[in-house]
Amino acid sequence: MSRPALEVENLAAGYGKVTVIHDLSMTVPEGAVVALLGPNGVGKTSTLGALTGTVRSTGGAIRLFGERIDGLSPYHRAKRGLTLVPEGRGIFPGLTVGENLELAAESAQGVDAAWRRRQLSRVLEMFPTLGTRMKQRSGTMSGGEQQMLAMSRAFLANPKVLMMDEISAGLAPLVVQMLYDAVEQLKADGTTIVLVEQYLSYALRLADICYVMAKGAVTFVGEPAELQGAGAGISYL
Repeated sequence: MSRPALEVENLAAGYGKVTVIHDLSMTVPEGAVVALLGPNGVGKTSTLGALTGTVRSTGGAIRLFGERIDGLSPYHRAKRGLTLVPEGRGIFPGLTVGENLELAAESAQGVDAAWRRRQLSRVLEMFPTLGTRMKQRSGTMSGGEQQMLAMSRAFLANPKVLMMDEISAGLAPLVVQMLYDAVEQLKADGTTIVLVEQYLSYALRLADICYVMAKGAVTFVGEPAELQGAGAGISYL
């Protein structure tokens, strides 16, 4: 069995005095895809925020390859290789497509210029539209194109653990398919992925392990086939 890339133990987190994540534990094996599932409002996005440090944790521990990171700032967690593609795209809208990609490539740790060139070529093969928009300000592109750019930035950052929050939200099915083709390539590369997604068909096809949440806590852990077998007891499936 692969070593744990990310371990979450008895995590509590929230906003001000309000706790929205309760005693959450989760293990993400290296190279695995873990889907974090559940209806809207149960704490999935807040969980990702607590892992990246943008939501305040009030208890528990978070370990990245065995090292505690819950006391680190969001910047230093990202430097350690914890990368998030947020629901709101996560690009620099005032910069061009090329500048966004260049910044992401420069942030990659432990790689050389040749690696960056190869990854950029792969990104432009996956999303050829971006190659025609390198000098366009990214904020003027469509929502689907911006999400392609956000995915490309994550791809270029060489993440140790890549977290994706509803990357399909509000997008046309053809664009969603293109994005998930890219996710499949990342999985084939051995990238460790934590995926929050309402398109269950994609999530269940890609995931190795599923965690289902309700009211800020985990209510089910298992493989996709087990989850589908238990679907009658999980209201939103």
